[in-house]
Amino acid sequence: MTKRPWIMTQEWHDVFFLHWSVSAEDIRKHIPSELELDLFNNRAWISLVFFQVKRNRPRFMPPLLGSGSFLELNVRTYVTHKGKAGVHFFSLDANNSLIVKLTTFRNFLPFRNANITSKKSNNTFTIYSRTKQFTTFPETLIASFEPISRPIKHTQLDRWLTERYHVWVKTQGQLFRVDNCHSPWVLQNAVYTIHQNSLASFLECHYQENHPIVHYSEVKKARFFPPVKEN
Repeated sequence: MTKRPWIMTQEWHDVFFLHWSVSAEDIRKHIPSELELDLFNNRAWISLVFFQVKRNRPRFMPPLLGSGSFLELNVRTYVTHKGKAGVHFFSLDANNSLIVKLTTFRNFLPFRNANITSKKSNNTFTIYSRTKQFTTFPETLIASFEPISRPIKHTQLDRWLTERYHVWVKTQGQLFRVDNCHSPWVLQNAVYTIHQNSLASFLECHYQENHPIVHYSEVKKARFFPPVKEN
């Protein structure tokens, strides 16, 4: 992917993906103009991804005090830029105020403080997340998930939705790319119950009314590279 040295690593545990197909018109106006919306069968996709971050640390250093582990819930869509395919984040919610403070420096990433909990009973995970933004209406996800299969054979759509190694962010009028690397995803199917979902409330479509594709992955170790300024 890149010969540049990585600068940060973390592990993602108990990862749940929820993917919804939406019309391109519902998404396109919400992404930076420099990016092209990536489509699958002429449809755009929005995904909610929940996981626990562990062993988060810079290269050659131990974790910063209080930043090694936290829960995260992000909302993303799929984009391309100059032949590379990746994702654009609409929001990244975390239950760690230090992480939010560090990542939102100069508005680099759209992290938000949130109350997030995850509880496991037998093989069922119950997730609660509610943003703590005082200037906007709180966005909430309350859902339960249970992995129900052994690792699945990936379809073309499964790979398209999950094997993404570039993230684009725009801050202060400049587009940046952040690359990451990890081994291919090992995915399982999961059953789910969504009790409440008001994430991505800026969208005019009611994507929550449809059934998502749901994936689960037990653990993934990832590395991140320095941001690259796009011309």
